Amino acid sequence: MASGNGNLKTVRLSTNPTPEDLRALEIGNVVYLDGVVYTGREGVYTKVLEQGATLPIDLPAVSGANFHCSPAAAVNEDGTFNLRAVTATASFRFSKWMAGWFEVAGAKLVIGKGGMSGEDYRNMFVPNGAVYLTTVGYGTGALLGRGVKHVRDAIWIEELGIAQAMWVMEVENFGPFIVDSDMDGNSLFERENQRISQGLGRVYEGTKPAILSRFGETDDRSDELI
Repeated sequence: MASGNGNLKTVRLSTNPTPEDLRALEIGNVVYLDGVVYTGREGVYTKVLEQGATLPIDLPAVSGANFHCSPAAAVNEDGTFNLRAVTATASFRFSKWMAGWFEVAGAKLVIGKGGMSGEDYRNMFVPNGAVYLTTVGYGTGALLGRGVKHVRDAIWIEELGIAQAMWVMEVENFGPFIVDSDMDGNSLFERENQRISQGLGRVYEGTKPAILSRFGETDDRSDELI
């Protein structure tokens, strides 16, 4: 389901999306999710991909949505879970595991903070029919937490701890997220960084050259990272 608000398109999307659902997404679309989301980051990736542990749930049948996340949560005395907020973590740190994770888990939605490189999208996401969704700004953990309706399980929590465990969460209207990569590997962040970089020379016109002393420093504005 999609709705328009000027140039802003908002989409409600299943966490087990069809290829047609994903093909319809455009970079910059706002997405809210319904279904089941699981958290998976370096602790889970290392355990499964490097240590050979068996996947604890049937992926992608249960969920096609992998959230790079550290929840603000606790285990109650009766074994239930108290989860109030879910805070995304930076996804670029997990690039080396993503090809293997797509192979074993079949993820179609990868959610996190800050995006990954355009090269990652084109080389790993596109061949696996997956897209990347990024959180909107900072301080949205409590807002996202409102979309978590039930915690099914926190797998490997004793071994990996709260931040690294695989949390399996039922969600409704979970978001907002922004589409950073589409099915063709286009990247919103990459596109906007290129546009911004074109004007960097004008920003620094008339300023004095920087005094550089550390090895590797440069005042070449084309090397600046936004």
